[in-house]
Amino acid sequence: MKTLLPFRPVVLCLSGHDPSGGAGMQADIEALIAQGCHAAPTITALTVQNTVDVSDFRVLDREWVMAQANAVLNDMPVSAVKLGMLGNLAMVDTVVELMQQHPELPLVCDPVLRAGGGGSLGKDEVGFALREKLLPLALIATPNLPEARILAELPEGTADECAAKLLLYCRNLLITGGHGEEREIHNRLYCRDGGEHTFICQRLPGNYHGSGCTLASALAGRLALGEELVSAVKSALDYTWRTLRDAEQPGHGQYVPRRLPLDYCS
Repeated sequence: MKTLLPFRPVVLCLSGHDPSGGAGMQADIEALIAQGCHAAPTITALTVQNTVDVSDFRVLDREWVMAQANAVLNDMPVSAVKLGMLGNLAMVDTVVELMQQHPELPLVCDPVLRAGGGGSLGKDEVGFALREKLLPLALIATPNLPEARILAELPEGTADECAAKLLLYCRNLLITGGHGEEREIHNRLYCRDGGEHTFICQRLPGNYHGSGCTLASALAGRLALGEELVSAVKSALDYTWRTLRDAEQPGHGQYVPRRLPLDYCS
């Protein structure tokens, strides 16, 4: 008789597909495997992109997305939800409806509005709808500073200024740095209860494709494992930094984080 092992925590991922494998759903799956979790992928959009930039995308019909997600939720004990690319207003409303049906699940919201190469992955009103409708349902949002500025409608805002506005909508906010010329990167966690935590890491050379997806997925995994929020944020940041330190350049553009060890399948 086969011995049944304890199952890994399941994280439902609502993300776009990146054919280069650098970002999107593949990043989610790899990062969650590395945390010891099982990724349940629900595709929200298809993209035409590579390590250089995105040239086009197509958002799936809401019925297909709801059907994918409900197929998982009706079968598996989901422990957390990770949200990535949405692409249009209808998909924002789709995820809002889904999360309202499952308010007990911690939601990690990665507000994907731009590809690593700078190309748009949704019109500006998607950011507004995400802020107004989805951030209030999330346990934590993980924008980088340019994304936080879009969400807060503060084009030149500092992390503190963006957080002051966005905490009116979400309970916890992790604004990641690394978009200036500073030698040390300051990643800041802001909590609505007044708590603030700064995590400092060494700046690495190069540009990276999929770092935001990697971080948000790792964080969702740590939360699914039962780790407390501040500790989970630190664990996810430390893991993401290591994936960037060991990144590779399979294409002509940005580096891709190495989310799994080389000997993973050996």
